[in-house]
Amino acid sequence: MAEDAKGLARRWFEEVWNKKREEAISEMFAEGREARGLPEPDSVIRGPEEFKKFYRVMVQTFPDLHVDLDDLIEEGDRVAVRWTATMTHLGDGLGYAPTKKALTLVGASFLRCEDGKIVEGVNFMDFTRLIGELKK
Repeated sequence: MAEDAKGLARRWFEEVWNKKREEAISEMFAEGREARGLPEPDSVIRGPEEFKKFYRVMVQTFPDLHVDLDDLIEEGDRVAVRWTATMTHLGDGLGYAPTKKALTLVGASFLRCEDGKIVEGVNFMDFTRLIGELKK
């Protein structure tokens, strides 16, 4: 039986972000498809290879990044996820020397899934506030 959208979303956050399995990106994000809103509201990432570039910066900057799923709502091939990420600024991947600050980022992701893969992602988070915390 095919994995439902909610199950795929749970697996995405657990495997990619919490377990730091970069190879899971190619397993779950469809080739040539888009993720919008990462890191800026108007950013567009196309396909797993571009997503891996964003992912590597985040994991290098925040190696202990952990995402908790606060809410998941599924409707057919779509799932809405409200999440909270906790992390410590230990790397300079965003262009700022490590501050060792513990940070929290809240956000929401809206995913559309087909054939066991994410084919569209729209993300909302206050990344500007996060960067502001690094500058203090």
